[in-house]
Amino acid sequence: MRELALNILDIAENSVKAGATLVCISVRAERGLLTIEIADDGCGMDAEFLKRVTDPFTTTRTTRKVGMGIPLFKMAAEMAGGTFRIESEKGKGTTVRATFELDHIDRAPLGDLADTVVTLIGGGCKSDFRFEIGTEKGCFEFDTRELKAELDGVDISEPDVLVFVRDMIKENLMDIGGERL
Repeated sequence: MRELALNILDIAENSVKAGATLVCISVRAERGLLTIEIADDGCGMDAEFLKRVTDPFTTTRTTRKVGMGIPLFKMAAEMAGGTFRIESEKGKGTTVRATFELDHIDRAPLGDLADTVVTLIGGGCKSDFRFEIGTEKGCFEFDTRELKAELDGVDISEPDVLVFVRDMIKENLMDIGGERL
């Protein structure tokens, strides 16, 4: 994938498919590292499947025999001088964490986080999302549970709400210097 935001989208969509009620996405750029973590409370994986999950020929999909999301994310991290880790427990959830050297020549750009967030929350799924985006200049947090409480019955996937969310995220990213990642 050409942008890390697409990896985030893919893994978060896996979390939704795994029955997660809450997906927490953290993107932090500090001390020369970009760290991306996606954690969920979905169905998790058993130890045997977890051992094979970075193999592209391991997938739970029935429509095709390959699953490239996690292997490509792992490869992107390792090519950019970083690390990759995945932890999961059956019935408790999964956490995927990758680090990247910020200035590494092979690090893919972060991409459009605002559009990634809007795609996730506008998809009509029942999952809630918590986003934390931080740089050395500051941190921005966004939680769909808080937004839903403020909307007082208005659907979060309404176009006007999604435009508001996208613009709010872009503005906050600019405030903390995150748009340059």
